[in-house]
Amino acid sequence: MATVDLEKVNKVYANGFHAVKDLDLDVRDGEFMVLVGPSGCGKTTALRMVAGLEGISSGTLRIGGRTVNDVTPKDRDIAMVFQNYALYPHMTVAENIGFALKLRKLPKAEVDAKVKETAEILGLSDWLDRKPGQLSGGQRQRVAMGRAIVREPSVFLMDEPLSNLDAKLRVQMRAEVQRIQRRINVATFYVTHDQVEAMTMGDRVAVMRAGVLQQVDHPQVLYDHPDNLFVAAFIGSPAMNLFEAALTESARSFRLGSQEIDLPQSVRAAHPGLASYANEKVVVGLRPEHLPIAANGAAGPTLVGTADLVEALGSELVVHFTTDARRVRAEGALDPTEQAGEGVARVDPSNQVKVGQQIRFAIKAEGIQFFDAVSGDAIWNRSQ
Repeated sequence: MATVDLEKVNKVYANGFHAVKDLDLDVRDGEFMVLVGPSGCGKTTALRMVAGLEGISSGTLRIGGRTVNDVTPKDRDIAMVFQNYALYPHMTVAENIGFALKLRKLPKAEVDAKVKETAEILGLSDWLDRKPGQLSGGQRQRVAMGRAIVREPSVFLMDEPLSNLDAKLRVQMRAEVQRIQRRINVATFYVTHDQVEAMTMGDRVAVMRAGVLQQVDHPQVLYDHPDNLFVAAFIGSPAMNLFEAALTESARSFRLGSQEIDLPQSVRAAHPGLASYANEKVVVGLRPEHLPIAANGAAGPTLVGTADLVEALGSELVVHFTTDARRVRAEGALDPTEQAGEGVARVDPSNQVKVGQQIRFAIKAEGIQFFDAVSGDAIWNRSQ
């Protein structure tokens, strides 16, 4: 068992590209840590540095408390599962799983016993004599995991292992990977670009952008309390609605386009920093599920929009609407497109919603989030 600690880790390539910047991250013993972000954000580079497949430009990497910056990959006591499985097509499942043990020149009886035990964990006992070409994508992925597990590593590294599977199988394999990780109970560093995968699998999730760690926390904390606009927009599907707004002089309400929306006392109490933004622009964040259709005569803040598209999903309606407020992108810039006021709401399917209809959405006060219009930082329980 071991932990992984990255302390001020940097990766700068020979051409000057700074791929990972001052990365501070720890993966606890037995923890499932997911590193997520868009393509090119540095997440795979970070994983490859832990594996020893990329050199570290500066900073310190420790595995099990031991500094391993200059330790070769084979001496780091790690095992890695790649995106493309990297199985030997001419070998059987048993031979693929036991290959690393055979290289260690372990007795055949010991290799066979370990392969059998690993196959039972992965549900591959009936497939040991098959070759990879005779297996489904999910089975090949389990073989790749088995080849890593059988080595009994201190740290398990996974680089987008489910990305080659179809959507249905990917959902099934999420649960399989979690079950296996819980059973072997080793520190696991899992990289993905899929935020839904990250949220459903990770004990903690680390969000990266342009080589910089944005926030690391439990999935629900990232969702409910994002540190900045990027995390707010990246985590959640459909994405959070982000609109340009302006607080009034008293900071007891805000203007969203032509609409003035009152702020309940509970919201102002949860965001004391808002008081310093009186008469200033901010960014308001509203999750789609926090915009149900308002009942007739209902009190509380509301937002009026015009339905542009209605998606009936059975359990809910996803309503795409427009307002005259300006939409804000994740990097904090105003959206330059003509659909700048577009928003999304998730509402009860019992509602009758038609395209072109003007709708009054109730704003769930506890779901309103605010961000600094310049820095993009969240305005929560701290003064700005």
